[in-house]
Amino acid sequence: MGKDIVADSLNEIMNAKIAGKKSLVVNKNSKLLRNVLNIAKNFGYLDYSIEDNKIRIEIKKLNEIRAIKPRFDVSVKKIEKYERRFLPAKDFGFLIISTNKGLMTNYEAKEKNIGGCLIAYFY
Repeated sequence: MGKDIVADSLNEIMNAKIAGKKSLVVNKNSKLLRNVLNIAKNFGYLDYSIEDNKIRIEIKKLNEIRAIKPRFDVSVKKIEKYERRFLPAKDFGFLIISTNKGLMTNYEAKEKNIGGCLIAYFY
């Protein structure tokens, strides 16, 4: 485990899913991680709560959630390239992009015509 809280935590979620677990507790906590989990929660992929600076995560209909390393800078024109690279099918799943307007999905970024930095993807 390194110093990338988001990548480590998303990896823990995937390990728990592969092991067949429905819930887990992540000992790391950051605002960026909570924002990534909020986006996944809004789309019904997982649910989470914070207890004593630990995040308790319940896995719902999640297939895969991964951090994107290295964190590529992406313009609006190139978002589609990374959709093809990381997502299994067209209009299936989401890229999470960090923009100057906050974290948003690839669809919101294209709609608002904003580029940013790729953080993670899930489907």
